[in-house]
Amino acid sequence: MRIAFLTAPEGVEQVELADPWQAAVDAGHEPVLVSTESGEIQAFNHLDKADTFSVDEVVGEASAESFGGLVLPGGVANPDFLRTDGRAVAFVRDFFEQGRPVAAICHAPWTLIEADVVRGRVLTSWPSLATDLRNAGATWVDEQVKICDHGPSKLVTSRKPDDLKAFCEAFLDVFAQEAR
Repeated sequence: MRIAFLTAPEGVEQVELADPWQAAVDAGHEPVLVSTESGEIQAFNHLDKADTFSVDEVVGEASAESFGGLVLPGGVANPDFLRTDGRAVAFVRDFFEQGRPVAAICHAPWTLIEADVVRGRVLTSWPSLATDLRNAGATWVDEQVKICDHGPSKLVTSRKPDDLKAFCEAFLDVFAQEAR
């Protein structure tokens, strides 16, 4: 399965990109780095610059139809940048409209809020997003990983880097079920 990993040009939490990416590779999937600009993205370890990663496809040229699922890594700045880019928001929304599975960790649900796809859903996130999610019509829970099937597509969410093992297992399981 081709899996889109959507990030902004900078601000993604490196471990929240690298660990799910490697889990996808290990499971035999093809991860594809999608961003709002071509070239490279700058990852971060909290507030410190980390590694750079090459962009495979650019939002606006990429289509949700060519992917089996979408992973949204967190980092505070990453989803904040993405939610201000109409093409990125439309790309995310398209996965939901097509019933394709989506996985988001940490602060990534900010982009989901902007795409207006959390209403009536149950999800988790970094705790500071709880009020934002409730205000957008979601039910927020403080759980390591939450799988929500209230809608046309399954949504897997997780709170933080400490939850990455459970997050990776859950999204890979859900994506595999949806691929059948």
